[in-house]
Amino acid sequence: MENKDFIDDQPSATDNSTENIDTETAETINGGVTDDAEQTTPADEATEAEPTEPVGSELAVLKDKYLRLYADFENFRRRTAKEKLDLITNANESLLLALLPVVDDFERAMPSLANAKDVNAALEGIQLIYSKLAKTLEAKGLKPMTSKGEVFNADLHESVTQFPAPTDDMKGKVIDEIEKGYLLNDKVIRYAKVIIGA
Repeated sequence: MENKDFIDDQPSATDNSTENIDTETAETINGGVTDDAEQTTPADEATEAEPTEPVGSELAVLKDKYLRLYADFENFRRRTAKEKLDLITNANESLLLALLPVVDDFERAMPSLANAKDVNAALEGIQLIYSKLAKTLEAKGLKPMTSKGEVFNADLHESVTQFPAPTDDMKGKVIDEIEKGYLLNDKVIRYAKVIIGA
């Protein structure tokens, strides 16, 4: 028992050696310096030497590029706005040029209608001008709708009123057309005003 007490009271040799090894290892890792505040690594020195912002000449070049890009964009914006305005202003030019011969025909027909004694000849002349006008408009993509006798379609027709259908098969169909509807390149530009059979 006494030997055991003696062993417990004395510091062991292994404890001292562990402490010595720990301090030696720490000094070796730190390069012999134990103060962390004084330590610097080569990576830290490299980042301190490099400037984070471009120097004056690089900044001037970047600013010049930015100003040129901004000026180009402003020119592009103005040019497209002008082209759009010109397009809107002159959009109907080709249609009007195509209608001018029809207007010329009407101007020639008006004096002859004032002195005309033959009504049938005058009517035939008016029908020729009308057919020329219809062909010109059709060439530009305008098509009249055929609504009479068709089933009512809210996408094409505008119902003005309802009348009792003359026959049972005409219920829900267009029995009369007050104003003709028109399509421009298969898009409705004017709805047909119709009377529906009830």
